[in-house]
Amino acid sequence: MCTFMATKTITIMEDAYEKLAREKRKDESFSDVIRRITSNNNDLTKFFGILNENEVKIINDTIYEGRKRGRIRSKKGDDLFTA
Repeated sequence: MCTFMATKTITIMEDAYEKLAREKRKDESFSDVIRRITSNNNDLTKFFGILNENEVKIINDTIYEGRKRGRIRSKKGDDLFTA
């Protein structure tokens, strides 16, 4: 039994084609590239364990310090509007 997949012909701008071609891997068709880059595969669990404890600490410290500076700037801005 032969299975046939319908095909569609699309027209894209040259710059879009070049971007798509840069994303294309050797073993992929353009259809494969489009499927890969448009998949909703935003599962963060695939990154579980990618960072060591020290890297996590550095990232957390950086986030904490950034939020702290933001609160200080916000407080200074609030002072401008007090009578």
